[in-house]
Amino acid sequence: MNESIKPPPMQIRRRGLMLVLSSPSGAGKSTIARNLLEDDKGFELSVSYTTRQRRGSEIDGVHYHFVGRREFERLRDGDALLEWAEVHGNFYATPREPAEAAMAEGRDMLFDIDWQGADQLRDKLPADVVSVFILPPSMSELKARLMRRAEDQEKVIEQRLKNARDEIEHWRKYDYVVVNDDLDRAFHAVQCIVAAERLRRDRRSGLFDFVSGLLDEKLG
Repeated sequence: MNESIKPPPMQIRRRGLMLVLSSPSGAGKSTIARNLLEDDKGFELSVSYTTRQRRGSEIDGVHYHFVGRREFERLRDGDALLEWAEVHGNFYATPREPAEAAMAEGRDMLFDIDWQGADQLRDKLPADVVSVFILPPSMSELKARLMRRAEDQEKVIEQRLKNARDEIEHWRKYDYVVVNDDLDRAFHAVQCIVAAERLRRDRRSGLFDFVSGLLDEKLG
């Protein structure tokens, strides 16, 4: 082809997506989220604020930003939070600034949040949110997983099991539902969801100009 009529390089850019993983406590969303972050460098984790006590295995600023209630209320009242919710008597929230910056720069963010937070994100940024609800294979298996984790007192585990049924009732609001009866299969299912969502036509700016260029291209 003559260099003077060579078409310009493809200029298709993709807006970032917000992948929301939700599940009752113990169903596996945090493990799937961790595996996705390790396997897919295109994702960064949205680190939430929480007022609950830090567990022994958790690192401040990595798993959560652990803050007191007074500091949480200051952030909430100062419009520094994209969403917030009260879960099991503690507050959780997504900081606004890093999420909005990621979307504008075409980076993907991962949100390990509950159904209340997912509802708020959908209301504010519906075109950016891809939501996945992780279900346990059975309630008895969910209880066994919470017991094996051995990080909560028995009364806390009983409260989590009681709340799990209410949380599962919200599964219909999600774009996708994955049953975590096998971690590898569940993780692969989430990977497939991500791959498909990244190729959605409405996430890719410059695509219309690219197609117009294809149709206008003169063949020698």
